[in-house]
Amino acid sequence: MNGWISAAAVVLGGGLGAALWGVTTGPLRRRVVAQNLSTALACPGLLLLSQAYDRPSYVDLGLVLALLGPVGTLVFARLLADELAEDPPRAWGATWAVAGLGAAAVIALCVATGPGRAMVKLLVIGALLIGGNIVASRALSGGFRGVRRG
Repeated sequence: MNGWISAAAVVLGGGLGAALWGVTTGPLRRRVVAQNLSTALACPGLLLLSQAYDRPSYVDLGLVLALLGPVGTLVFARLLADELAEDPPRAWGATWAVAGLGAAAVIALCVATGPGRAMVKLLVIGALLIGGNIVASRALSGGFRGVRRG
C-alpha cells in the first residue's frame, strides 16, 4: 500500500461515506447538496487511484465525472426548483472544502506527473471539477442574481 492508495481511501471512504449518509437521510436540501458533493469527491478519488495503480484510464473516468457530475446537479436544481425555493440549501463551507480537496489532489498529481500532456489533462479536470462544483452549488442555493427563472 502506498501513499496514493491511502489518500484515495481517505477521500473515498470518508467523503463518500458522509455524502452517502447525506443523500439517504434528511431534508431535500441536504440530499441535493450531498449528491453534488459526492461527484466532487469521487473525481479526486479516481485521480488518486489512477496514480496509485498507474492506470491512465482512471483519469479519463475522472474527466467524464468532472463534466457530468455538475450537469446532473443542475438538472436536479431545475427539476426541484420549486421545492428548493422554499428552503434553499446553504452549504458553502462544504463546497469550498471539497473544492480545496480537489485542488490539492490535482496539484499533488501534477507534481507527481511532471510537465506534459498528462499534466495539462489534470489541470483541465481540476478546472472543470472546481468550476462545475461551484456553479452547481450556486444553482442549488437559488441561482445567480439577475437571472430570471423561466
